[in-house]
Amino acid sequence: MNANLYTLFRSRFPQDLNDCWLETDDAKYYSWRDLERGTAKIANLFASLQLPAGSRIAAQVEKSPEALMLYLATVRAGFVYLPLNTAYRASEMEYFIGNATPAVVVCSPKNFGWITQIAFRAGTRHVFTLDEPHQGRNSGTLLSRAVHHADHFDTVHREPDDLAAILYTSGTTGRSKGAMLSHDNLASNIRVLQDAWHWKKGDVLLHALPLFHIHGLFVAAHGALMNGSKTIFLSKFDSATVMRHLPRATVFMGVPTYYVRLLSDPALDHDVCKNIRLFVSGSAPLLTETFETFINKTGHTILERYGMSETAMLTSNPYQGPRKAGTVGPALSGVSVRVMNQEAQVCGTDEIGDIQVSGPNIFKGYWQMPEKTAEEFTEDGYFKTGDVGRVDADGYVSIVGRSKDLIISGGYNVYPKEIESVIDEVSGVLESAVIGVPHADFGEAVVAVVVMRDGATLSEVALIDTLKNRIANFKVPKRVHFVAELPRNTMGKVQKNVLREQLG
Repeated sequence: MNANLYTLFRSRFPQDLNDCWLETDDAKYYSWRDLERGTAKIANLFASLQLPAGSRIAAQVEKSPEALMLYLATVRAGFVYLPLNTAYRASEMEYFIGNATPAVVVCSPKNFGWITQIAFRAGTRHVFTLDEPHQGRNSGTLLSRAVHHADHFDTVHREPDDLAAILYTSGTTGRSKGAMLSHDNLASNIRVLQDAWHWKKGDVLLHALPLFHIHGLFVAAHGALMNGSKTIFLSKFDSATVMRHLPRATVFMGVPTYYVRLLSDPALDHDVCKNIRLFVSGSAPLLTETFETFINKTGHTILERYGMSETAMLTSNPYQGPRKAGTVGPALSGVSVRVMNQEAQVCGTDEIGDIQVSGPNIFKGYWQMPEKTAEEFTEDGYFKTGDVGRVDADGYVSIVGRSKDLIISGGYNVYPKEIESVIDEVSGVLESAVIGVPHADFGEAVVAVVVMRDGATLSEVALIDTLKNRIANFKVPKRVHFVAELPRNTMGKVQKNVLREQLG
């Protein structure tokens, strides 16, 4: 049996391949036959390059139907997909490409010059471009090369434990880590979600999430593929556009920021949402106020779930049954979740501790980091999530904090140590501390607290402008506060809890 993830999806295509697979926000129509043929052409292109087995194919491209085909073609051809955030700058891309050593890099035409230099230095032999559709045509060397290849391809045989993707997830210290996900990791998780969320014939997904993120790719896109469902495919989230398409969809997934922005639209009401059977929220904590206001305005209860790049989805509030505000629901079928205290014993009901998980969805380890991988797993095989939480009497999990000071802003993970390292390199900065503070729109906002060197003159605007040229925009602090010194405990550790109390 072929465990290639594409084989699973192909078995779920509708009988009539002329049915709509994707409809874009500018009214372009892609059939399931287009998907089958398009991925075949790209897979044949990759096969013609005679890449080594297990080659990584990195993609930093704008969201488009062709970008989704690129991912599926990579998996279909038996290679390993490496999605990269489109906001990453040169220094970040240099690390990712240097660490993963992809055989192929696909980027936007506007970034071809500098990305090619980085890729060639890292030993990458092939760099292609892929642009988003413009005026009815596509530009980019990937498609212009692929169009000459056959539109039939025999999906490459893969074993369950063979790698399908590597997702980079930053650590609080040191460099980013590449989480290795196998075909079975992803297949097992989407099978479980298919049942848990009651996907059914006739469902239509409204997709507004980015494709480089686990939520948009491995939860939303996978869900529709697994169900053979039509997807209304938006190039980005825009509340007016989402509102226009909501009456035609049955499933919508978003980060809390999306729901906050939808709630600000006076046209959001029961009637607009009458055909939606499921609203899903994830990637960041959903405020209870947002949860309750959404019920009042639409009559729908948002289903909140919990997952990680290393694990895909772990828990979910039930499709049928109470969805509790402030919780991410019980463990999904086949997943084991436990909360452990400092004595390595399972916590009692509502007792706070470290969340650990196991199951077929748990990743295979960190790319080229065997020692770090070993550190993150217990002797009995549970992965240490780094999250702190509790489980109530009904088995519902609540995330109460993050043991490593992770900030989740607008659904994106932001690690303070990475931002602090960049700030501390700025001329005139003595030291810094980065924290997350509550934000109605983003869930958490990134805030920097900076101590200047004697005689230095820095402004908030100048520092933010400097950072915008060095790191992805979602990592740039929304505010910068200058202080004489950072609060520390007797051991010299910066007391970020004090800063949060002062600035939150």
